[in-house]
Amino acid sequence: MTRPAKLRAGTTPDRPDPRRYARHLLLPELGMPGQERLGQSRVIVVGAGGLAAPVLSYLAAAGVGRVTVVDDDAVDLSNLQRQVIHRTEDVGVSKVESAIRAVHDLNPDVEIVGVPERLTADNALTLFADHDVVVDATDNFATRYLVGDACVLLGLPLVWGSIHRFDGQVTVWSYDEGPCYRCVFPEAPPAGAVPSCAEAGVLGALPGVIGAMQATEAVKVLLGIGEPLAGRLMLYNALHATWSSVPVQRDPECAVCGAHPTITTLTDTVASCAPPVPDAADDVREVDALALADQVAGDHPPVVVDVRSEAERDIVRLPIGIHVPIETLRDGTGLGRLDAIDADTVFYCKGGTRSAEAVRLVRDATGVEARSLAGGILAWIDEVDPTLARY
Repeated sequence: MTRPAKLRAGTTPDRPDPRRYARHLLLPELGMPGQERLGQSRVIVVGAGGLAAPVLSYLAAAGVGRVTVVDDDAVDLSNLQRQVIHRTEDVGVSKVESAIRAVHDLNPDVEIVGVPERLTADNALTLFADHDVVVDATDNFATRYLVGDACVLLGLPLVWGSIHRFDGQVTVWSYDEGPCYRCVFPEAPPAGAVPSCAEAGVLGALPGVIGAMQATEAVKVLLGIGEPLAGRLMLYNALHATWSSVPVQRDPECAVCGAHPTITTLTDTVASCAPPVPDAADDVREVDALALADQVAGDHPPVVVDVRSEAERDIVRLPIGIHVPIETLRDGTGLGRLDAIDADTVFYCKGGTRSAEAVRLVRDATGVEARSLAGGILAWIDEVDPTLARY
């Protein structure tokens, strides 16, 4: 979907409105030539969530001529704590549609192009091809590698940001002889190794800080001013209010930008924040929520074990069972609390990923084949007790 630019009276694509951009025009590094260059620039932003909120807002406010946003998700109530371009009334609406509204309301002179689709190996090169800069505002490794590889293949600079709990990172890849994403992160971590924001949480204002940095770097790259973050990875810790800069270098043997690349086409991969897919021989026994409810109400109820964090339990918990955090099963310290474990024991977490891991950990340590609550506590809420709080 596309919402075409609506120009104010006296404004043309080649002559920005001096009233709107007066503070830019006063900067010797920009002036009217720089503002006109921004008006002729094209930026594509992958993602329409927390990082994209300040990126889209500041690029639109800066007068970037065309901004494309790609995302296949819809607005959820839990997004609003950090994805500040979306409103309560947008819940259930396509994030792209909401982002188009936000950008148009902020600056109707900007052309905003919406792509309500998932970025894939089939469409990435086509979508990126007619842009000057790519901004990665995503939250999963599969898309990050896809975006990074596509930028190398097309010779486009990539402004990248990442957030986790209280920590953020930002840099510019594939620019001015600097490294690409794979130079520094050659391979994604194993599936399930890195918890998503839905599991680990994130400080709501953090994407505002990192996203604003991304917007700043994108403008600098578009204008060719200052010293963009090519070859430097900026790290921000919100808890301690510290910034640090880590030098990063190009890898001459990089699989995509090195002297002898082995990656010359795009492929889709499984997101490493997604649950790992077990081998057939490693299947975890599961029990659905309704069946567990019946068993709990019976004469011989199973032992029910919550492996989530204490913070999650403060939000919602089942009125049965014990608490053994998954971290204590990983390091072995929590096994002592499971002396009475048997095949009827059921582990649960938010959605079923960590509880399945708990089953495997206990099986490896004790030989006991316990069970995992399919769909986690969210399934229990949906199927057994909808009065409990979702998160």
